[in-house]
Amino acid sequence: MFTLAIIGRPNVGKSSIFNRLARKKLAIVDDTPGVTRDWRQAEATLFDQEFSILDTAGLEEKFDQSIEGRMRKQTEQALSKADVILFVIDGRSGVTPLDQQFAQYLRRLKKPIILGVNKAENEKAVQNTKAEAYGLGFGEPILLSAAHGNGFEDLYHALDPFYPIEDEDEDFSQDDDRQRDDNHDGLDDIEGMEDFEFQDDNAPALQKPIKIAIVGRPNVGKSTLLNAIIEDERVMTGPEAGITRDSIAVDWDYNGQAFRLVDTAGMRRRSKVVNAIEKMSVEDSLRAIRLAQVVVLVLDGNAVFDKQDLQIARHIIDEGRALVIAINKWDIIKNKHDVLDHMKYKLETSLGQVRDVRFAPISALKGKNIERLMDNIQMTYALWNVRVSTGKLNRWLGGMESRNPAPLIDGRPNRLKYMAQIKNRPPTFALWVSSPKGLPSAYRRYLINGLRRDFDIPAVPIRLLVRTSKNPYS
Repeated sequence: MFTLAIIGRPNVGKSSIFNRLARKKLAIVDDTPGVTRDWRQAEATLFDQEFSILDTAGLEEKFDQSIEGRMRKQTEQALSKADVILFVIDGRSGVTPLDQQFAQYLRRLKKPIILGVNKAENEKAVQNTKAEAYGLGFGEPILLSAAHGNGFEDLYHALDPFYPIEDEDEDFSQDDDRQRDDNHDGLDDIEGMEDFEFQDDNAPALQKPIKIAIVGRPNVGKSTLLNAIIEDERVMTGPEAGITRDSIAVDWDYNGQAFRLVDTAGMRRRSKVVNAIEKMSVEDSLRAIRLAQVVVLVLDGNAVFDKQDLQIARHIIDEGRALVIAINKWDIIKNKHDVLDHMKYKLETSLGQVRDVRFAPISALKGKNIERLMDNIQMTYALWNVRVSTGKLNRWLGGMESRNPAPLIDGRPNRLKYMAQIKNRPPTFALWVSSPKGLPSAYRRYLINGLRRDFDIPAVPIRLLVRTSKNPYS
């Protein structure tokens, strides 16, 4: 499977083409130039073919350490991974001097290049641009409209040389199979069998990746943490707040376990989010939390658990995700004991619905204590997947009821009939009682705290659903 990188100057519609090929709204799209800053990867489907696509930041002329210069470095990194390049220009603006300059740069890469003219809904209106595009030296341009889905059949044919070729020599007829079986009946001819690889039926299946979202307020070091974990400059970092806009997913292995790390945009208080792009970025971050399994909340060690941190943590718990806390910039904190005491106090008083949340003081910039953070992630993920047998649950339920019966309803006992775990991720239990409405919230907390204590389920949210059996005579 080949990789197609979508390249062009800012605001020519690269992310729109990316979303169209991915068949999902993955990249943030806006008329403002420079929305995309990091490159991102996804699987594309174009008719009957599948391949990998890379969305990139707009090609910039800057080569310094400015945001534009760092964006260019990200684009160059994506180009190094591409097998073929789709160079996109704006059909309404025509061929600009910047397009011509970037065309010269792309030719030096000596990679296959397809020229796409986007925003070509009206073919007659872009005929001049199409004529000018021949002068870039990439052959016949393809007229595209990412907004309307036009021209992608032409792109499909332009990519034809890169599709995998099916090997017809591997197709054997039924007679050939029968003849081969007759010749080797009983495995008499064992010459060369030492090179044959037998499949081990007991071999473990490929592990699915653990999905981790890295979230927090702006400028707490989320992108720096992702780079420190994978030991690579995969996403843009810098002292400016709000550099990350799209949620960027990165696949990575740690001690034989596959992970999918997602770097997200910083989340400020809703009242402070007035920019349309920032609003879309926050929505993308919330979506990343919803799709994650473990969420790493990054805190600034200089301001641990302010109001916004607590709101993000509560949202993670309400979504049922496993929460792990990373206290960043630990190397520059002087009063470390005071910071830890303050954080533990906030966890106990403001996040009482989840006990013993795991945390790790880290320095993302220096790559310190990253292993401890990863170990906490794996341990919390295991707790998030815990299962308790129905027999154990009901024996436990009987003991809890005998020690502290549920309050009476109209002078009659509210019997706890039956309990079962109906799902994990997070651990979710269903309790059948005589009258669900008569079971107070304090008694439900009594049962949830007992589940945590007796079945050793700290650090993750526990859900308790109270139900009643249907009365066949009602």
